[in-house]
Amino acid sequence: MKRIYLILPILAGMMFGSSGIFVRTLTQNGIDATTLLFLRFSIAIIPILIAILATDRELFKIDLKDIPLFLACSICIIGLNLCYNQSMNTVPLSLAAVLLSIAPIYVLVIAYFIFGEKITSKKFICMILAIFGCVLMTGILESDLGNVPMLGILSGIGAGLFWAIYLMASKKSMENGNHTFTILFYSIIFITIALIPFSDFGQISRFVFINPVLTIIFLILHSTFSFALPYILSTISLNYMDSGTSSIFLSGAEPFAALIFGLLIYSEIPTPLMFCGFILTIIAMMMLSRNDSKIP
Repeated sequence: MKRIYLILPILAGMMFGSSGIFVRTLTQNGIDATTLLFLRFSIAIIPILIAILATDRELFKIDLKDIPLFLACSICIIGLNLCYNQSMNTVPLSLAAVLLSIAPIYVLVIAYFIFGEKITSKKFICMILAIFGCVLMTGILESDLGNVPMLGILSGIGAGLFWAIYLMASKKSMENGNHTFTILFYSIIFITIALIPFSDFGQISRFVFINPVLTIIFLILHSTFSFALPYILSTISLNYMDSGTSSIFLSGAEPFAALIFGLLIYSEIPTPLMFCGFILTIIAMMMLSRNDSKIP
């Protein structure tokens, strides 16, 4: 494997980590949660469409039996994004990213109870380390519980849970012969149609009219960098490395990028104990991802 291809999952993780900037900006400009998702996914259809046209047009073909799994993926993507956006608006970006990145733990637990998959001692240790790291990241040990934004923490946990279920549903769909781009394309079409009745187009027009050229560019960047392009890059990376290696770099880059963006743009300075929790969680997830994580 050429080392140059390692940049693909790293870039994907950094792009995922940048989503907090877009979410907070849109929220501060009066865009509600469902309208924000409509903007993200409706625009994301275009780059995903281009990716399919550039690779294999046969990816448009599906069987009717695939639709239930596509719908399951759609529901998980909506839940993931609603929870993650709420988390990014209420807790530091780095904490929101870390709470999302522990999704492989949920996969292990669900697989244990539903499919009877064994949890090894290595997996168990990694889980404990990651959970302890998240506890440190919340700052609970350094402040009163009343000052901790529990809604943001619970939303981050919910985002990780939806991400874990999406991983399992998309994996099942891929085992049925569907490509990642196919799953994403039809899932976001279902999502866009479902969100139309709940979206406020007045909010969109007011935001765009602030400065039509800049706001339209911003919306395109938001959809491309926080959703479409990271998925495309992470998928392409699997052509040059195994999924475990790709997962390691993606899971490490996303929280790190969120930490840097939070520090530089929002002055979110982690305490030494919170930073130790951040490092501990990333190390645990990288150890776990080496053998067990899957990128959809």
